[in-house]
Amino acid sequence: MSKKTRRRLDAQLKAKVALEALRNEATIAELAAKYQLHRNQIYAWRKQMLGGAAAVFAGGTGMEAGREAEVDELYAKIVQLTVERDFLFRRSGRCPRSRRAGTWRRPILSLSCGVTPRTISAPSR
Repeated sequence: MSKKTRRRLDAQLKAKVALEALRNEATIAELAAKYQLHRNQIYAWRKQMLGGAAAVFAGGTGMEAGREAEVDELYAKIVQLTVERDFLFRRSGRCPRSRRAGTWRRPILSLSCGVTPRTISAPSR
C-alpha cells in the first residue's frame, strides 16, 4: 500500500471554485466532480468568501490600523533616541554644570520645514 500525499491547493483555485459555487451555474456536486474536491470543502470555501466579502468594501481599515501602529512605533523610537541623545550629551562633559544639574533649558531649534519641535506631538486619540 502506498500512502497518498495530500494536494496543496493555491488561493487562486480556491477563489475560482468559491466564485463558481456562488454563481450557481453548476451544482456543488458537479463542481466537486470537476475539481476532484469534497462537497464540504466547496461549501466551506463559499462560506469563507461570503464572510470575507464585507472586508473588501470596508474602506481600507486594515491599512489604517497598520499605519497607526507604524506611527506609534516611530513616535516611541523618537522618544527613545531623544532620551539617549540627552543622556550622552550630559555625560560627554561638553556642557556646563548648570546643564547637568537640570537648570538649563535647551533652546528651541527650528527645522528646515519651518516647524518647531514643540509643535510636533503625538496624534490624539
